[in-house]
Amino acid sequence: MSEFQKSLLIIALLVVAAVYVYGYWQQWRYRRSLDRGHDAPRSEPRAAVSQPTAVAAAAPAQESAEHFIAEKPAAEACDLLDNTLDYIVSMTPKFPVSADILEAFWPRRFDYGKTIQTCGCNAATGAWERVIPESPASYSELKIAMQLVDRNGVISDTRLADFRELLGEIGRKQDADMVLPLTDTALERARELDNFCASVDQMIGLNLISRGERPLFASEVARAVQQSGMSLQADGTFHQFADDGATLYTLAVSDGTPFQHHTLDQMQVKSLTLLLDIPRVKEPAKCFDDMILLALDIAPALRVTLVDDQRVILSEGAIAHIRDSVDAVEQRMLAGGLVPGSAQALRLFS
Repeated sequence: MSEFQKSLLIIALLVVAAVYVYGYWQQWRYRRSLDRGHDAPRSEPRAAVSQPTAVAAAAPAQESAEHFIAEKPAAEACDLLDNTLDYIVSMTPKFPVSADILEAFWPRRFDYGKTIQTCGCNAATGAWERVIPESPASYSELKIAMQLVDRNGVISDTRLADFRELLGEIGRKQDADMVLPLTDTALERARELDNFCASVDQMIGLNLISRGERPLFASEVARAVQQSGMSLQADGTFHQFADDGATLYTLAVSDGTPFQHHTLDQMQVKSLTLLLDIPRVKEPAKCFDDMILLALDIAPALRVTLVDDQRVILSEGAIAHIRDSVDAVEQRMLAGGLVPGSAQALRLFS
């Protein structure tokens, strides 16, 4: 090997070492800033702020949030029914009935475009349980609940009126005692809730682009993120999971091309996106911190740069600004009585 070749090799090794040192230095600085931040008093609730890296636009936030929802710890579908989220029809027949009483309803339950839960009080055990057409038990009372709000907006007045009329007709034929809430009141409540949800419905995307013209092999990406605990899922993205199995954040190809196990060795990408769905995760600000640390950890190995949607390198100040906006959304949700990542939040932001 000539002296010139040796010099080039030494320079290349120094460049690689510098990249790794810079990456670890960035990570150390961010961890130190987090340690300082944890000692500071928690900020007061404030309106959510959009920034270039907020993928989903949010509606203008109000000065203060009404307390909309009381948190419920139960995870069972029937325990989660809530007059704030759902339009609930109660039906108490003269005698215990089977699921066949809803024969006219079952084929139409998918026509409304919203999640519907049917629950019954088991006549033998007295326990509330989910009812399906094939349920063998008899029930002393039934509750049929249609979710009023999700990410697609509020149920339409015509669909809600049709839902009410159909179940009212079934109850009248059975001479059952019925509770049929007024649709106007339910819709007014639902629109208020939808406005609140729109004001906090944000996703944060962080982009990782390869330096120069060098493409990334998907297999490289997989090795880097799997060492950090992420795993490839059926939706074609890598997920970071919490201990309870909930998704914390995802890593995807920026153009939406799915990762696939059998093509990782051949697939090449130029840009990746880490995505945090704020309302659907517990402690979103902490989750954002973990996502940043992952980005700083894998950036040197993959030789990628952390940028915003305009491909401007994210400085420490820009990252801190984004974190503040994540914390603002978290605080606004809590002020409105909706805990990020809770069962109610997962229902509303689905």
